[in-house]
Amino acid sequence: MLDIEKLDKILEALLFVSGDGLKISDICEQLELQKSEVNAAVKKLQKKYGGESGVHIISYNGKLQLASNPTYAETLSIVLNPIKERALSNPAMETLSIIAYRQPVTRLDIEHIRGVNCDYALQALLKNNLIEIVGRKDAIGKPLLFGTTETFLRKFGIENIEDLPNRESLLEKIKEIEESAPELIEEGLYRYDDNGEETPEFLQGEDVVKIEVDDDDNGGDN
Repeated sequence: MLDIEKLDKILEALLFVSGDGLKISDICEQLELQKSEVNAAVKKLQKKYGGESGVHIISYNGKLQLASNPTYAETLSIVLNPIKERALSNPAMETLSIIAYRQPVTRLDIEHIRGVNCDYALQALLKNNLIEIVGRKDAIGKPLLFGTTETFLRKFGIENIEDLPNRESLLEKIKEIEESAPELIEEGLYRYDDNGEETPEFLQGEDVVKIEVDDDDNGGDN
């Protein structure tokens, strides 16, 4: 029989072994517990792993997870990511913020707002699991609809999509995460010069409409 007095320790072990987020509802179901009992254990852990502790308990989308204290992110990146600092591309940042605030949204909707082609920015965000295909719009051609993922919520410290900060605050948060979270710094999220015409993987089989951009336009994905 489960010793409820040791629930915080059991939960601590579960989160450590899991690595990924665990649904509170699944914990309650599998251990035959009330949500209030789990929440009480979470509060104990948050007290233990709070303040200057190197590990924090984070919650997002009804899930719990152990995460490093963002205060030490810069030092961690020095040890774990001996790669030269590179900037998150403006196209990727802009595309991600548009999707976050207007989801579900189509590629053409995004391009209408940005005024330039965004195929490769979308491919990079999909590759890094920050966005996902959530369906198709009920319109001519049934275009794909994009939305943000749980990974997006976790990376940016947002519990629910309804808790999004204002757009400018999100852009600042994206910059902070780019500088402090090595796992976000991957090929495809940097400024690049790619003039190839190969169709991105997520558009294979789709009707692709290319948008011509003047050479002096500095807002493109190149």
